[in-house]
Formats: sequence, structure tokens, C-alpha cells
Amino acid sequence: MSHTYHLDPHCQAILQEYKDNRPIIKEYEGKVLAILKQTLEEAGIHLASIESRIKTEDSLAGKLERKGNKYKSLADITDILGVRLITYYIDDVDKVATAVERMFTVDWENSIDKRKIHDIDSFGYVSLHYVCSTEGLPYRFEIQMRTVLQHAWANLDHDTGYKSGVEIPKRYMRSMSRLAGMLELIDEEFSKIRSEITDYRRKIHKLVASGNLDEVPLDGDSFRSFLELQPFRQLNKRIASVNQAEIQEVSLIPYLTVFKGLECKTLGDVRNIINDCSEAAYQIACYQMGLTDLDIVSSSIGPQNLCIAYILKKGWGKGGVRYFFDLLNGKKESNDTVAEMIVEQAKELPFMNQ
Repeated sequence: MSHTYHLDPHCQAILQEYKDNRPIIKEYEGKVLAILKQTLEEAGIHLASIESRIKTEDSLAGKLERKGNKYKSLADITDILGVRLITYYIDDVDKVATAVERMFTVDWENSIDKRKIHDIDSFGYVSLHYVCSTEGLPYRFEIQMRTVLQHAWANLDHDTGYKSGVEIPKRYMRSMSRLAGMLELIDEEFSKIRSEITDYRRKIHKLVASGNLDEVPLDGDSFRSFLELQPFRQLNKRIASVNQAEIQEVSLIPYLTVFKGLECKTLGDVRNIINDCSEAAYQIACYQMGLTDLDIVSSSIGPQNLCIAYILKKGWGKGGVRYFFDLLNGKKESNDTVAEMIVEQAKELPFMNQ
């Protein structure tokens, strides 16, 4: 389909330059995206998405029709290629910007930080815009950086016609402005919460490493830090030595639910179970291993027998052991049979007759 553009000879020459060089621009679009993805991934910055586009011929012609006298050549148009980097958090926008500054040459005179000049009703238009260049590509390109919420708002805003120039009743304008302000606060709160969670994890990791376990609440983060200390290794090695067995490492994260179910509130409570029940757990294992010639044992054998020993020493009996297996493996009828067998076997063990 042919198009008729109202362009003077100068603008026609710019448009022709665009047509002639579009394959080069397309090639560099792929290169720019590849560089961005690799560098941001190596920096540990996770993006919601990366978008790119090359200005269409119609879009460029329209721009030239409106203000073609501003441009001496295609190189003067800074957004022939556009890239949008969408982050999850506000503070990641600055991290992405720093990475972009290292990757490309930034044209500071034509770049703009709209975050510093926006009004209360322009939340979705507060992107950070860098005009960049890179070796081998004769044309500059634009990189926009914004958050997911800013991006979503800009799209919704566009659909409502809020910034279209069409007059909208004041009650709608006021509602839109309120929503923009709320979304801006939400964006800031997400970053604040992430920062506080990061600080909490560092604090917990430091407490665990220092051994102050009574002060550490039992949760997913603290239990992972605790497992890094390999608290069940000594017991597992002792159990494995009964048959000179090899220890096969498995995830012990499921035992977080078990220890919580056994009323552990802190890592100190878990440590107390280890200290108080290791001998009993070893006795249970010796009985089990004596009935087999296993040469491979799971790293979960230590915590499993610790929990069973704790339950039996508490006097919770068959119901307590079944409860343990329900927590660990989900409720099933076979748990009752296993619990009954374990309780029967344990009756003759030394720790049950003290």
C-alpha cells in the first residue's frame, strides 16, 4: 500500500536515508538488546520485561511533516530505535541506569529524567530517558526506564484519553490524579519493603552465624541460614558409620514445617532438640540399620529420627509419630501403619526405658 507524504525535498532525503539504513538499524536493535540482557543479568538485576521498536516509516514521515526543519539528517532524530526497560522496583531504575551508562555513550544534553519534573497527575510519565549511542551504529537511540506500575499506568492512562487533549470532566480528572498518587506510594512502598526484608535477612544471617539462635525466629529465611551450618551433619555421619554407608544429600527445607508443627518458635528450640535427642535418634537408626544392609542413606535420616525421638520422649506415642509423618509427607493411611511399627520397635530401645 503506497503512502503520500507531504514532505519537502530535504525531508524526503531523510526519509530515504531511513529506508536505506533500516536493515542496519534492525541489526543493531538485536545487538543492543543482547548487550542489555547479558549485562543486567550478570549484575543480578531482574527486569519485568525488555521492549524495543524501530520507528515505522509512517511515524517518521509524520514527524518530518510536523517539524522536519529541525533535522539536518536522520542522525539528528534520537528515537529511530527505542528500547524500554521495565523494572519491578523504583530503586532498580537507578541501578539499570548506571549499567546503561557503562554500556553505551549517553547524550546527556538530550537525555531527561522526567522523575524530577513530574506533576501529581503524571505518575505514568516519570520514566528516565537516556539518548545513547554505540560504536558501529551511526544513529542514536533512546532507552526508557520505568517500573511495572508506571508502565501499567501509562498504558491505562493512554486508553482513557487522559492525556489526549480531549477535555475530561473534573470529577474524572480528580479521580485519575488520586489514583496516580496512590500508585506512586505503592511503588515506593514495594521498594521500601524489599529493602527492609533484605536488612532482616542480613540480620538473621548474622545472628545465625554468631550462634545466638534463641533470638532467631524460626522461619524460611532463618531455617535456610541454619541449614548452611549443616546442623545435622554430625548425627548423619554417626548413623551412616553403622553400615559404612554413603550419605546422599537431599533438601531439608520440608523440615521447617515439621519443626514448626513440633512447637519450635526459634532456631534455639531446634538446636535444643538436636542436643537433647541425638543419642535417642542414633539408637532408633541403629535398630533400623541393623535390619538392613543399606550402603546409602539420605541426609534426612538425622532430622527424621530426631523428630521421632523428640515425640516419643514427650510421650506423644503413635498419634504423635503419625502427626510427624502427616506434616512431612501429607496425610495418608500408610502413615498410621508406619507410626505403629516405629513405636513398637522403639519400646526396647534404651532411651525409652530410662
